[in-house]
Amino acid sequence: MSTVPLPPLPADTGEPAQDYRPGGRSMVDLLADEHHRIDGLCAELVDDAADPGRRRQLAEVLTATVVRHLSAEEQYLYPTVRVAVPDGPTLADRELAADITLLTALRELTGTASADAEFDRRAERVAGLLRRHAAAAETDLFPPLRQVATDAELIRLGNRVEIAEEAAPTRPHPHTPLTPPWNRVVHPAVGMLDKVRDAVTRRRTYLEDLPLPRQANRRHR
Repeated sequence: MSTVPLPPLPADTGEPAQDYRPGGRSMVDLLADEHHRIDGLCAELVDDAADPGRRRQLAEVLTATVVRHLSAEEQYLYPTVRVAVPDGPTLADRELAADITLLTALRELTGTASADAEFDRRAERVAGLLRRHAAAAETDLFPPLRQVATDAELIRLGNRVEIAEEAAPTRPHPHTPLTPPWNRVVHPAVGMLDKVRDAVTRRRTYLEDLPLPRQANRRHR
């Protein structure tokens, strides 16, 4: 299997053995798992029988999760696809344009009260855009990337994705740079400001921060 030109990564130390495998998870496996988790959040978000307060919290957590996810993809997945996959520039540009649409839809969703009738429509729109996002990755991006990249390369990229997500924004900013090198400069700075706002407003940004649904709380009394 041939190697691929990688986005900037920490230099390897020494000369690794032919079968060397770094610790961590493949970028493809990591992002695919995140797509599944995001789909689960969407399923609960679009349930109009759910408690409105919880749906509002779900919208905030989903937004933060997706924004972190997109930020990491824009820094490492798309640049790799662009240089390593046949028709990569066209695919990367297509997904970057779709990301702007998705970020705009997330901003509209979080700006809508969960009791507002418009919330349902906007939640369904976000869920549909996210299904398209995951399907495009699973169909057009991941299979050719697995063919051209080594396991070690994908793991090194996966490690960088995890680091990027920790520093990423948690709120949608569709007008900030989405392509390297500027997104690697702007995203962490915006991410730090978002985290300050989250702390001040006590905004939940991770699934594990959410309280159990009401019916689950009753079962655990």
